[in-house]
Order: sequence, then structure tokens, then C-alpha cells
Amino acid sequence: MFENAFNNIDRALRTEQGVSSELDYAEQTSWILFLKYLDDLEASRADRAELEGKKHRPLLEAAYRWQAWAAPKDAEGKFDHNKALTGEDLIKFVNDKLFPHLAGFRQTATSPDTIEYKIGEIFNEIINRFRSGYVLRDVLEIIDGLRFNTQAEKHELSDLYESRIKRMGNAGRNGGEYYTPRPLIRAMIKVVAPKIGETIYDGACGSAGFLCEAFAYLNKPGISASDYETLQKRTFYAQEKKSLAYVIGIMNMVLHGIETPNIVHTNTLNENVLDIQEKDRHHIVLANPPFGGGERPEVQQNFPIKSGETAYLFLQHFMRKLKAGGRAAIVIKNTFLSNTDNASVSLRKELLATCNLHTVLDCPGGTFQGAGVKTVVLFFEKGSKTRDIWYYQLDPGRSLGKTSPLNDDDLTEFVSLQAQRADGSKSWIVDASTIDATTFDLSVKNPNAPEVAAMRAPQEIIDDMLARDRETAKILETIRGLL
Repeated sequence: MFENAFNNIDRALRTEQGVSSELDYAEQTSWILFLKYLDDLEASRADRAELEGKKHRPLLEAAYRWQAWAAPKDAEGKFDHNKALTGEDLIKFVNDKLFPHLAGFRQTATSPDTIEYKIGEIFNEIINRFRSGYVLRDVLEIIDGLRFNTQAEKHELSDLYESRIKRMGNAGRNGGEYYTPRPLIRAMIKVVAPKIGETIYDGACGSAGFLCEAFAYLNKPGISASDYETLQKRTFYAQEKKSLAYVIGIMNMVLHGIETPNIVHTNTLNENVLDIQEKDRHHIVLANPPFGGGERPEVQQNFPIKSGETAYLFLQHFMRKLKAGGRAAIVIKNTFLSNTDNASVSLRKELLATCNLHTVLDCPGGTFQGAGVKTVVLFFEKGSKTRDIWYYQLDPGRSLGKTSPLNDDDLTEFVSLQAQRADGSKSWIVDASTIDATTFDLSVKNPNAPEVAAMRAPQEIIDDMLARDRETAKILETIRGLL
């Protein structure tokens, strides 16, 4: 049912001139899904209040509730076409009344942790791109048929939403910005092994894939009510700069079962890392920060090691956001391991001196669709210097691409061997005392790989080709004599 609904939404959006790309599809679907989710949440809260004998106070005023403008019903509970706004009237209501009303929640919310604040943030940043009220009416009616009531329904919806995020990531130039392969995330989480009661942080959360997968990892069958409340309210924390990613991240967490996501809409790098206090720190950091972008000089002033490389600033931020003994798994470009510029060298030096960089996962090309760079994953613990590093060179035995993406089986051996940091044909240990104290080069150089034959000299190749030509000519002359 849900897949058909999403396909019908896509067909409707293709006829809308204000919506032109996968990015627009995801954005516009997200704000409508969010309002439908709010309606179901309101119904659930009202039922709970009635059972407890309490009075329920709705989040939204009557005129702005889903049942009033998006999907009005008659006395029999059927869609009422006579009451439903459509065409220009619908677009005018959404742009002039609904969005301004919802945006005002940011000023009236008591705390950034509340659902009211999230409503205000979303509708302050996003815009309605629908120009045709008839297309919007079609989409509203499709989404009205979706339900968020059971875990099975949320699971199916979350899977479909994930596939949409994946398509969106593949469509953009920076695919990894929106979508980190879920098999890689799951492997990272298994190595870091979070526990209930620990806080998990992502300062560049994008579509919140790390937090959603961490929730799935921790939300085991039979979990106690108190542990479940801990997961809902006191476990997952994130920040995101971009408006679209912020909205998608919230919707993704909601669909995965986290009712009030603790995502703050802000530029993480505007925070001076020297101002981070113990109360701001977390037990675990999981992240794939954006790389390749540049930050202005005033932003770089927030960091001891100045750099125009965004990922280097994020790495410094993450190192300082960890509690003592905290654990991190961070995706970064593999050139970080060997670049000779001052920032790269200084950052590697600080990482080795202040953290135990115990594991480096070398990912093959094609791991990230739409991002033409090779990456590594750095696994480290805060509070003790690095003594040795276990490297693993991931080789799935095939070229990765859209038709052959990374899967969980590809990472099974890595997760298994990492527990013991075992040697193998694709894994080895480097003693920190052998690392060059000038360059701190951490390049991936597999000592167990078969030796590659040395390339022959050009003159040798030419001589060989001429010899073969002479041999061929001689054979041809012999054949001519037999004719």
C-alpha cells in the first residue's frame, strides 16, 4: 500500500512545474508527511489523555489541523469534497496562513527540545513549491491514506523514505551529503557498540542516518519502559546547518520511531571549540561530515588548527565533543592520512596524542554514490594517546556502483576481525612508535598484499614488440611459401 502511495505521489509531482528534482520531491513530500504525522500524534495523545482522565490540549488551532484543511471529512468519516480547498484557494491558504502560523511556533515554544519548536523551525526554513493547488490536492489525498499508528506501518514508511533519501543523494553532486550507505553505518555502530544510557551525537547529521540506525541497534525487543523513554528523550543529539537536510533528518527520525528528535538547526562550526564544556560532551560521536567545502576566516578562528577544509574543522569539533573515554567513528577523505599541508599534519599529530586511534577502515572507490572520492573511517577513543593502529582494507571483490552497492555481507569480516584486531590478508597493525614524527603520515600501506610486479622500462617494451613483429613476419613468409 505504502509503495503504491509513494509511486502515485511521484507521478503527481512530475506534473508540478514548481518541483523539478529529487531534492524538491523529498522536500515537498517531507513537510506534508510531517503535518500528517502531527495529526496522527495528536490523535494518539488525545486517546492517551482520555484513558488517563486528563484534558488534552491540541498543538494546533482548529483551522490549521490536518482534518480542517488537508482532508476534511463528513459525518460518516468520508472525504468531504465540498469542504476541501483546492486550486488557487488551497495555495493561498498554505502560503498566506498555514506556513506563517506554523513558523510562529518557534517564538512561542518553551524549549528547542519541544515538538512545537521543531514545527516552527521547519516552517521558517522551508517553502511551499507547489504552484498548482490541484496537484497539491492530489498529493494531500494520497498522504491522508497513510497511517503512522503501528510500528509495522512506521517501519514500512521509514524504508520507503530511506529509499527516497538514497535517490536524492545519488541525484546530487555530493551524494554523501544526504546519504551514507546504511551497511557502512551499521558496521560503524557495531564497532562502537553504544549502550542505553550513553548519549550519541552527530554534528553534521544530514538525513540523520546514523541516529536512526543507532536507535534501531539499541531498541531491542523486550526493552523496558524506562530504557525506551531514555532512547526517546536522552540519547540522540544532532545539529544540521542546511534547511532541507534538517527537515529530512527530523522526518526520518520520526518515521523510525523517535517522536521528538533532538536536532538543532545551526551551523556547528560557528561554535568555538574552546568554549565546549563537560555538560556539552557526549559518550559517542558518529558522523560523516561534509568535506571539500570552505569556511570563512571568521569561522576558522573557532579552531586551534585553521583550515579551509570543512571536514578538518568538524574533526576538531568532534574530538572536543567527546567525554573522556568516549568513542567515535568518523568518515573522512583518505587524503587526510597523508596530506603534507600544515593543517593535515597538525591535526594528525593532535589526534594521535589526545585520542587512541585504534582502527582505520579503508573504503574502496564507489562506496559513496555520487561522490568521486575515496574515504576512510577513523575509530578512536578520547583520553589516551595512540599506541598502535589496526588497519583493514575493505575489498568486496567487485566494483561498487549504483547496480552493485555496498551491502552488509561486505562488512561482516571487518566487524568480526576488528573485535580481536586480527592480522589477515586485508588487515595489519602499525605500531605508533614507527610513525614518522615529522609528517605523522598514516597512509594505508598493506604489508600483506601480494607484491606487484615492477613496471618494465619503455625501451624494454619496444624491443619486445619489435622482436614479436620479426617473429610474426617470419611465420607469414613461411605460410607464403606453402601456398
